[in-house]
Amino acid sequence: MPDLSRIALALSPILLATLSTALHAHPDHERETASQCILPPSWSAVAARDPQFVVFGETHGTNEAPAFVSDLVCALAARGDKVLLAVEHGSTYDAGWQEAWALPKEQSRDAVLQHGWQGREDGVASIAMLDLIVRAHALKEGGANIGIVAFNGARDDDQRSRFADLPSQGPHEAAQAENIAEAAASDYYDTVIVLVGSLHAMKAPTSIGGPEFDPMAARLASYGPVATLVMKHGDGSSWSCQLSEDAEFVPGQPLPQIAVVCADHPAGGRDDLEGEPYVSLTMPQDDATRGLYDGFFWVGPITASPPAFPAEE
Repeated sequence: MPDLSRIALALSPILLATLSTALHAHPDHERETASQCILPPSWSAVAARDPQFVVFGETHGTNEAPAFVSDLVCALAARGDKVLLAVEHGSTYDAGWQEAWALPKEQSRDAVLQHGWQGREDGVASIAMLDLIVRAHALKEGGANIGIVAFNGARDDDQRSRFADLPSQGPHEAAQAENIAEAAASDYYDTVIVLVGSLHAMKAPTSIGGPEFDPMAARLASYGPVATLVMKHGDGSSWSCQLSEDAEFVPGQPLPQIAVVCADHPAGGRDDLEGEPYVSLTMPQDDATRGLYDGFFWVGPITASPPAFPAEE
C-alpha cells in the first residue's frame, strides 16, 4: 500500500483525501443493506432498560471498536429504528459533516475528510473510524434512518463560557454531553449510539490528578436515560500516542513533539473473556472500573487502525 504521508508532499489535500478513501473504503459499501445485520448477543438486556443514549467507551485506535458500533448501528436500522450516531470528533466540524452527510455516496467520503481528519495521529481519526462513518452513510443512502453528529468539545464561545466554572475537565465533558443531547433533540431518534473514549463514558465522578468532575456520560444522564458500556478486549495492539522511552521533561515547559510517538503500540488485554463480540451488563468481579459503567462490550483480540489522513512528514 502506498505511503500516504509521503505522497502528501506532492498532492493537494483534496487529491489526497480522494486517494485515501479509495484505498481504505469498505469493500461492501456499494451493495450492503441494513437487513444483512444482526444485533450482538445479550443486546436484549440493554434494550430492556430502554435507554435513550447508549455510550460505548472505547480504547482509541483499534479496528474492533468502530466495527462493533458499525454492526450495531446497522442492526438497529435493520429493525426499523431511527439511529443517531455520535462520534468523538470536534463539534466545530459538525456543520461540515452535516453537509457531507447530505451528499450522495460518490461525494460524501471525500467531503467529510475535509473536516477534522487532516494531520490527526492519535487514533481518533483512524481508518476504522472513517469506515464506520462511510458505512453508516452508505446504509442511509440505501434507506436506513441514520443521522450523525460530531460532538467533541465546545462548539462556540457561548457554550465555553457557560461551562467555564466547572472544575477540571468538567467544561469539556459538559460540552460533549450538551452537543449530543441537542443533536438528539433536533429530530426523533429511537436510539442514540455514542462512541467515545472510555473516560468520557464513565457514569460517576472521576479525577485525573486534580478535582473531581462529571464525565460526559454522567452529564448526559440529565438529558435522558443512559446505558454506558466500556470496551473489553484480548491482547493485541492499538494506534496510540505514547511517550518515547527517552523522553525528557523540563518543568514548566510543554513536551517537545519528538517526545511523543504515535504508532502501532502493543496493548494487553483480558484472558478470562472469549468468543465472538457481545455485550454484558455484568462487570467482571475483579474489574477496577466496577461502578463506573453499566457493563461492557467485548470485541476479542484487537488490531491497530492507523490514521485515515496521516500528518505530512
